[in-house]
Amino acid sequence: MIREELEKIEQEKLAPFAFKSKDSRGRIYPEDNHLYRTAFQRDRDRIIHSTAFRRLEYKTQVFVNHEGDHYRTRLTHTIEVAQISRTIARALRLNEDLTEAIALAHDLGHTPFGHSGEEVLNELMLDDGGFEHNLQSLRVVDLLERKYPTFPGLNLSYEIREGIIKHETDYDNPDRSSFHPDESPPLECQIVNLADEIAYNCHDLDDGLESNLLTDEDVNELPIWHELTAEVKKDNPDLPKVMCHRQVVRLLMNMEVTSLVKQTTENIEKFNVKSVEDVRECRKKIVSFSDNVYQQNLEIKKFLYNRMYRHNRMVRMGDKAKRIITALYKVYLENPEQIPSSALERKEPLGTKKQIADYIAGMTDRFALMEYKKLFDPFERV
Repeated sequence: MIREELEKIEQEKLAPFAFKSKDSRGRIYPEDNHLYRTAFQRDRDRIIHSTAFRRLEYKTQVFVNHEGDHYRTRLTHTIEVAQISRTIARALRLNEDLTEAIALAHDLGHTPFGHSGEEVLNELMLDDGGFEHNLQSLRVVDLLERKYPTFPGLNLSYEIREGIIKHETDYDNPDRSSFHPDESPPLECQIVNLADEIAYNCHDLDDGLESNLLTDEDVNELPIWHELTAEVKKDNPDLPKVMCHRQVVRLLMNMEVTSLVKQTTENIEKFNVKSVEDVRECRKKIVSFSDNVYQQNLEIKKFLYNRMYRHNRMVRMGDKAKRIITALYKVYLENPEQIPSSALERKEPLGTKKQIADYIAGMTDRFALMEYKKLFDPFERV
């Protein structure tokens, strides 16, 4: 099937307010269309084959990689967000390829050690523009990836790049001034915002129980967890504890996705959304949960912050990460020649500090730990 046929199928099968591949605002560097892939399918594939995407395997989601083999990493989190996003997009007859590409790219700029790494790198760069991982994700796809001889970065379509910069959660609210800030992003982008929230709420509860940072007594303080546990045990009273946890997480995720699809469908009708232009002009969030599920999510996020993210083990892990990144940044700043020449060969208008920040942000957890040992352990080979 050639690209023109795929574009025709999009036109015939997708909702009128879905974003069609042929309507893309294009790429920074013009390229011929692909024979049998749409623009967004091509973008998705470029993201998957990027170096930054592979590095996500060894970047922290909540637990540092060496804490255990079964916890989510930044890569598995990204895959879960993409899977949830595609399910929602399909249910709403939106463009799955655009949704998936945005989901796969949304965390490419994350530092090692998760949000602790981002916080300290932002503090170190405060006088030089700061650091924000969505902006860094855009730098990755626009500039830092090196795969093509005729242009820097991945040369993605405008809509993928817009989806990266307009990704909004409790942790994300980047400067969107260069991407028509008065326009609302397409529904495909709005989906990824909440799919990200669904993923981290559900899998942080799961990983918290797996790690024993959370107990049954803890999570049963959440009304929705208590309610879903009772539902699981009603039909399976002798279900082992671990299996019960997994079934509750599955039901919670399904409940949230169902709420989002239903409420978004109602919002589309309520706001009289008939086209992509209507989406862009709408000043209210079209993709949303019901009020009840929204409140339940607030309770989950508050619970996770107080009981898991502020657990002494997590605080110690976060502070250790900040010390490592601070030490690396300062020693590189004192003598940038300790950084590989390939990281410095690109002329950076923002100066050496930005080159150092790019280099550190691209590190995996384990590379940062090894680099720290090489620089500060006198018995470690450099």
